[in-house]
Amino acid sequence: MDWDAVRDEFPVTRNYNFQNHAGIAPVCRPAAEAARTYLRHAEENAYIKGGFHRHADHVRQSAAKLINANPDEVTFIKNTSEGLSMVANGLSWKSGDNVVISKAEFPANVYPWQALRSRGVEVRMAIEEDGRIPLDQLIGLIDSRTRLVAVSSVQFASGFRTDLASLGEFCQSKGVFLCVDAIQSLGVLPVDVSAMKIDFLAADGHKWLCAPEGCGLFYVRKELQGHLRPTSIGWMSMKCAHDYGRAQFEFFDDIRRFDSGSYNLMGIYALGGAIDMFLEIGIEHIAARVMSLTDRLVTGVRDKGYRVVSSRQAGEGSGIVALISDSHDHDEIQRHLQAEHRIVIAVRNGRLRISPHIYNTIKEIDRLIEVLPTN
Repeated sequence: MDWDAVRDEFPVTRNYNFQNHAGIAPVCRPAAEAARTYLRHAEENAYIKGGFHRHADHVRQSAAKLINANPDEVTFIKNTSEGLSMVANGLSWKSGDNVVISKAEFPANVYPWQALRSRGVEVRMAIEEDGRIPLDQLIGLIDSRTRLVAVSSVQFASGFRTDLASLGEFCQSKGVFLCVDAIQSLGVLPVDVSAMKIDFLAADGHKWLCAPEGCGLFYVRKELQGHLRPTSIGWMSMKCAHDYGRAQFEFFDDIRRFDSGSYNLMGIYALGGAIDMFLEIGIEHIAARVMSLTDRLVTGVRDKGYRVVSSRQAGEGSGIVALISDSHDHDEIQRHLQAEHRIVIAVRNGRLRISPHIYNTIKEIDRLIEVLPTN
C-alpha cells in the first residue's frame, strides 16, 4: 500500500501531527471534494438535473457494503444518538423488561436506555475491569426479561474492542436484540452485521470515517424493520412520498420508513466520498496499519513509564490507546503537546487518549513518544 499517497488525502498533515481520530477527526479530501461538488451544483443549478437522491442511493449502497448489509437495511441519521434513540423509543417495552449496557459507555449509549426507566425498564450495567468489559460480565447480566444489549463496538475511553461475534451469537440464542454503537469502529476496523448478528447499528461519520459532523448511518436488520416503530414520522416515511398531492398513511416496507423528511444531502455526499475512499483502500489493510502503529505506540509509552489501560490482547485492541501517568497532570500534557509541538491527542475519563489513523507515520508516532515527559 502506498501510504504516502493516502497521506496526501489528509491536508491536516500540513498543520498538525493529529492523533485524535476517536474525537472529531479532520475531514479527508474526498469527503470535502464531494461536499464541494454538491454545493457547486446546488449553487449554480439548484435541483435541476442534480440527481441528488440517486447519489444518496449510491452512498447507501457503499455504506451497506462497509458493514456487509443490504442497501434496504441502511439509511442516514444526524448522529449516533438519533439512531440509538430511535431503537430505544421504537421498540415495545413492558414493565419488568431490562436492557444490558456497560458503565464505560459514552453517554450517547446510556441516556436513551435510562429514559426507559419511567416505563418500568431496568438498566443493568457491566463494570469495566482493568480497561476491559469482560464478555462474561455482559452475558451474566442477561436473563429471561432482557430485551436488548446495547454496547459500543469499541469503548471510547479505553479502546477495548467488544467481541461482537460471540456476543451476537449468544444474544440471538436467547432471543435478545443486539444494538451497537459503531462510531469508534467504522472506517478503521471490520464490522460485519451479518456475521456478528447485529440487529441495530448507529454511527456518525465524524470520527474514523473522517467525514463532517452531522451525518451518519443507521442499520436495522430487515426482519425487524416492521417491529421497530418509527418515532419521527414525515412525508419521506411513506410509500407515496413523491406524490405530493396524496397523503396516504402507508409506511415504506424497508429502511426508508425511518426517514421523516429531507436528507442532509451535503453531509451524505461528504460521507459517501469518505466511505468510497476507505472501501478502495480496504478495511482489512486499514486495521492492520493502525494496529501496527498503535503497537509501536504502546511499546514506546511503556518504555517511558506510562501505564497502558487499553487491552492489547488478541481481538481486544483497537485504534485507541489510553494511558496513565502517575507523576504528570494529563490535561497539562495534552495542552503542552498541542501548543508546543502541534501534536493533537485527548484526555478522556482521566486518561491520556491517543488514536492515530492510517495516514499517520512511524515518525509521527516516535515524535509523540519522544516529547512525552518521562513518567
